[in-house]
Amino acid sequence: MAVEKVTDQNFEADVLKSSAPVIVDFWAEWCGPCRMVAPILEEVSGELDGKVRIVKLNVDENPQTASKYGIMSIPTLLMFKDGKIASRQVGAAPKAKLVQWINTAV
Repeated sequence: MAVEKVTDQNFEADVLKSSAPVIVDFWAEWCGPCRMVAPILEEVSGELDGKVRIVKLNVDENPQTASKYGIMSIPTLLMFKDGKIASRQVGAAPKAKLVQWINTAV
């Protein structure tokens, strides 16, 4: 399952109202660590298909949502369950650490 993109416009419908847990990757095109994490998230998304959804939100194109959740540094990953933040991971991390974080939070 590919990592989908979300925007300020569809964030509520796609993330907050999702029945499954959703991880939002807050990122930007110019961010090196964000580009390091992206292929890891693509991989993990395929492995955890059905258990959790992973989406990306470009902070430059969607400043409302980024500022609403106080995103100060990127990449920041937020896990939402039932419309609320369940867990937060700031900064790039190796795949093993991300998978462990996801499994703990789910």
